[in-house]
Amino acid sequence: MMGHLASTSDTPSPASTPAQTETIVLVGLMGAGKTTIGRRVAARLDLPFVDADVEIERAAGCTISEIFARHGEPAFRDGERRVIKRLLQGLPCVLATGGGAFMDTQTRMLVRQHARSVWLRCALPVLARRLSGRQGRPLLAEGDHKTILAALQAVRHPIYAEADIIVDCGDDSVDTSARRVLEALEQHRHPVRVPVQLDTHRYDVTIGADLISRAGAFLAPVLPQKRAIVITDRNVAALHLPRLMTALAETGVEARDFVVPGGEESKSLAQYGALIDDIITAGIERRTTVIGLGGGVVGDLAGFVAATVLRGVPFVQIPTTLLAQVDSSVGGKTGINARSGKNLIGAFHQPLAVLADSSALATLSRRERVAGYAEIVKAGLIDGVELFAWCENHGAAVLSGDPAALAEAVRRACLFKAGVVQADEREQAAEGGRALLNLGHTFAHALEASFGYDGRLLHGEAVSIGLHLAVGLSVRLGFCDASVLLRLDSHLRTRAMPAGLDWFADALSAEELLNHMARDKKMRDGRLSFVLLRDIGDCFTTRDVPMEIVRDFLIREGCRS
Repeated sequence: MMGHLASTSDTPSPASTPAQTETIVLVGLMGAGKTTIGRRVAARLDLPFVDADVEIERAAGCTISEIFARHGEPAFRDGERRVIKRLLQGLPCVLATGGGAFMDTQTRMLVRQHARSVWLRCALPVLARRLSGRQGRPLLAEGDHKTILAALQAVRHPIYAEADIIVDCGDDSVDTSARRVLEALEQHRHPVRVPVQLDTHRYDVTIGADLISRAGAFLAPVLPQKRAIVITDRNVAALHLPRLMTALAETGVEARDFVVPGGEESKSLAQYGALIDDIITAGIERRTTVIGLGGGVVGDLAGFVAATVLRGVPFVQIPTTLLAQVDSSVGGKTGINARSGKNLIGAFHQPLAVLADSSALATLSRRERVAGYAEIVKAGLIDGVELFAWCENHGAAVLSGDPAALAEAVRRACLFKAGVVQADEREQAAEGGRALLNLGHTFAHALEASFGYDGRLLHGEAVSIGLHLAVGLSVRLGFCDASVLLRLDSHLRTRAMPAGLDWFADALSAEELLNHMARDKKMRDGRLSFVLLRDIGDCFTTRDVPMEIVRDFLIREGCRS
């Protein structure tokens, strides 16, 4: 969040300042005002102010200039790191750091763990004027100040941009700059992080507002090199691509974008082959990261590109639909479609990070929210009564687009899926495990195939119907009480969601649906796997469902024979 905020007063208002329970670290070049602004901010927050340079001199028993002269800059940086670590582990304060402190990787990591960082960004002419004639700055000891500062800006600004908050401080008064910092602190909210801890890999699903605009700050610390390939579709590109490219450039990440058509047809072998050729021609290295910006189609396609180009490169997911945020972006499944069915060509390829920008969901239609919400309902049926009850209580708010409800829904769904993926990353468990995430999907994929993946039936809409059919089949087989089906149908229909084959204007063919099911990738030894229920939170997988019973069940549900 930028701190260039409007106000009618030049004096910070104590009533508008938040209670602080964490240290505030001010970073920026010399002359940015870290000390003068920091003192004002500390007074308004009723926190002690600490100048890291003063603490370093106290610890060393000499001035910083003398440390540089006697021991050199490396020794100074080592001492600086140790002093800042000690301060960060102490009581909350406003801490002004030296211009080079945030450049140290270990120091930045400590700041991320223990504090909230604010970059006081200041234009070169202002800095040069403020520092003109000043003594005691070792880095300015030789040469023209403006030339030296320009060189420092070129190197340091991309690193400073990794700070939590950026506040522009120019020729304004100290009080005005302090007010901007206070307002930015009040408005800033740390994103929620859901960790995914696998046997050989760990990453975070970061959930929060306006993450795309600060994507560089979140991704630069985890990218193996500051080069990236961004894959998106035309619709998403118009909405979000410029912000993402600006955010990456801000932190020095060199990125090139590749835009594919929107829709399921982009998950084809032809589109995949053309994209691979274009990316290789443009130049990609083994440490270049592929970023998927978009919904599930883009995420699956970009993930499969990342899994296969040069035998595998790093991958980041930035899902922009509710469906992608709660489901396909988490867990590492990637893939494209074959003529015979959906996602029949693919690979497991876990991301370095997932950025779930809740602000991006504001552009979705209700139909798209319904498609994503069906996966949250699925999670509730698998996870248990608590999550399903949360859906019953808050589903209307999610579907109406309430930002807080959407963010919480994403958090809960990702937390659930992370637990499942951690226990069974590659869907190899003999019973249950990750296969339970296919609840409703055997029916859903057959329904999608019947409509030719042409957009008339969204994946989430098919899942919504598939949930009804899975629970209905469980009742038909005697595993589940009919009250569970009534509860599910009541929840779906009350929210005007698809809850059965009666959602279609014309009856579907039971035989056609069974033929599509027979080509499902979960088929083994000629037997199809179903996920069924005994109760909410008690799901299981089975291959012992006779297809004659499934055919009869589909006809009872409204299919023609």
